[in-house]
Amino acid sequence: MSIHRLLLVFVCAICVLPIVTRGQDQSPSPSTAELSAPHTEGLDPAAATKAWLDSVPADKRAKSDAYFEGGYWLILWDYLLGAAIMIFLLVSGISVRLRDFAERTTRSRTLQTFLYAIPFILIVTLLTFPLTYYEGFVRDHAYGLSTQSFGSWLSDQVKQGAVLMIALVILLVVLYGIFRRAPRTWWIWAVAVMALFSMLGSFVFPVYVAPLTNKYQLLNDAAVRDPILQMARANEIPVDHVYEFDASRQSNRVSANVSGFLGTTRISLNDNLLKQCTLPEIRVVMAHEMGHYILNHGAKLVMYSAIINFVSFGLLFVLFNAVIRRQGTKWRLRDISDPAALPLLILIYATITFLLTPVSNSVIRVTEREADAFGINTAREPDGMAKVALKLGTYRKLNPGEIEELIFFDHPSGRARIRMAMDWKAARLPAGGSN
Repeated sequence: MSIHRLLLVFVCAICVLPIVTRGQDQSPSPSTAELSAPHTEGLDPAAATKAWLDSVPADKRAKSDAYFEGGYWLILWDYLLGAAIMIFLLVSGISVRLRDFAERTTRSRTLQTFLYAIPFILIVTLLTFPLTYYEGFVRDHAYGLSTQSFGSWLSDQVKQGAVLMIALVILLVVLYGIFRRAPRTWWIWAVAVMALFSMLGSFVFPVYVAPLTNKYQLLNDAAVRDPILQMARANEIPVDHVYEFDASRQSNRVSANVSGFLGTTRISLNDNLLKQCTLPEIRVVMAHEMGHYILNHGAKLVMYSAIINFVSFGLLFVLFNAVIRRQGTKWRLRDISDPAALPLLILIYATITFLLTPVSNSVIRVTEREADAFGINTAREPDGMAKVALKLGTYRKLNPGEIEELIFFDHPSGRARIRMAMDWKAARLPAGGSN
């Protein structure tokens, strides 16, 4: 099947899947007040899940659905814009001119890659800025999710962009060193390099990069801090403090994380979580994040990504060589070691990863469900879990169709999370027992 037909299938899925939803059960369901009662004998998880979902006003559901479904289109627009920019840099000769400039400036192949990468990244950043501005600022303000002024948002973008540029330049220098030394097996070595950079990024970003845009300080409220530390100690997480950060300066979304390694492990939650959620809800969120840490999801996701990249880079190797044979002379591209061919590499790789979006989403969604299971069994707060799922439903579609969730969701839907909580509650697990 051609790329054009695959795109057509994807667009059709975007148009059709949002309306392929489960049939609505018209039978009466218990109220959320009844569901929150400690007595759970005879609790019907399906009816209870429906009651929680029905507690959200129709206008709020419609708004969150519209926001989330708009994200389906953004997956497509992001890909098409990126592809158009890469084709433009190839066809216009800009990429070749950047390479020629680097080669005139120095004879060092490493420095040539460095001198090519910086203007290349700047050009791509400028050309993608309008869509970045719409996605990250205009759209979130339109749906009432952002609290940030344009100046503050732009400042954060510049800081994050500077860090990203440094990381990308280093990555490209390393990759092109591999391309030059292993022109036939580069795609295998590239998988290992990408995995290493991904691992370092997942560990370094929360501890060293995130504080560039947010202020982190110790959480001193013992009523919130101590229950979190108790769960951490029970699961042998090596921390003595809990941190809070001022995410409310950017948005009203709740979030938290457990991150770090080699003595840098820290538990962090944002001030929106503290302001908007009760202690049972906070416990559920923090237990979920501890689940990611305890279950080694950071390392596992890097491994899963490496497996996907192994397939992607294998296809990239074959397709890149095929295009070079047909178009290399016309576009003045030499081989895999030529920096001027970077737009072609990105174009092919972006196309492959775009088509594999349902696969990567499913991989992440499975780990999130595992963390949900760990969280509910650790916090033992089924109603808290249901309430948090509804809060996340302000910007995530609560009740998608099954195929829709499979393709577009990288987290379990609100419906799936509430059903897990109600199944757990209906089981009436004891708080403890003898051996």
